[in-house]
Amino acid sequence: MSRIPTHRMAWGYYILIFLAIVQQFFIYLNVYMEQSYTGTEFILSAAALAALVIGLLIPLGFTVVGVFVFLVSYFVWLATYAQMNVLAFAWILLIPANVVFAAVIKSTLIRSKIMMDRLQELQQRDPQIDLDTTLSNKEALAEIVIKQSNLAKRYSDTYGFCMAMFKIDFLPLVQESLGSERYAQLLLELSRTIQQQIRYEDYKFFIDKGRFIILCPMANHEFLQALTDRIKQALMDIHFLDKKGQPLKLVIRAGAVVFQKEQFSKYADIEAVIAALERHTETDLIGEYI
Repeated sequence: MSRIPTHRMAWGYYILIFLAIVQQFFIYLNVYMEQSYTGTEFILSAAALAALVIGLLIPLGFTVVGVFVFLVSYFVWLATYAQMNVLAFAWILLIPANVVFAAVIKSTLIRSKIMMDRLQELQQRDPQIDLDTTLSNKEALAEIVIKQSNLAKRYSDTYGFCMAMFKIDFLPLVQESLGSERYAQLLLELSRTIQQQIRYEDYKFFIDKGRFIILCPMANHEFLQALTDRIKQALMDIHFLDKKGQPLKLVIRAGAVVFQKEQFSKYADIEAVIAALERHTETDLIGEYI
């Protein structure tokens, strides 16, 4: 999305440069035709350049009023004192145009800068917990696990959560048969499939090495086995072709843990949590302890 503000900035500078070129053209044309360049014309030339600065510095409302006052005054001067020539008539167009274009360009650049600042702020504020930003998924997972474990400890009689890992088995062979581009597409497809199988309030993470983790608040642990089996089967039923056009035979292992208050301190170590889930995937096991 940052391409749009950059594109606008480039066009703004193009317009400013074009206006300066047009002004120089009229000045040279007048010198060529009249063989003179008076002090008044010099002042107006300087005023045209100053108009660019004024348009960039003064608020848009004051700019519009200033342009109106200039037009009225210039018409009076043009009708009473000015000598009619190409350059004298051109100032009535160039000077207001400089002010207006500079003001519009400034307001556009400011809006673009505000939009980029807001996007940057949102990017820093919101944890990236989906597939496209794998580098920060583990940090986001750690944050959510700590929050959920604190809630589960505080309200242990009424609140709890479960976690499950889904792991691509024989990952090196899968990567070799797909290639990097199709492997990335497979991960996206797996991510979408998991999202379709979980609730809105559940969390989904990807933590590299073909491993997905879901965290399900207030999930009944009696149905956790059925949930993991359903998601695992949905992942293995995905129809996906390898780089040779052959159907991919995907094997998914699943393992899960249920929060236990006695193990509260261990949930602060996200590596230990991931390792426990990893161990349970080896036997498709649902465990209670990290």
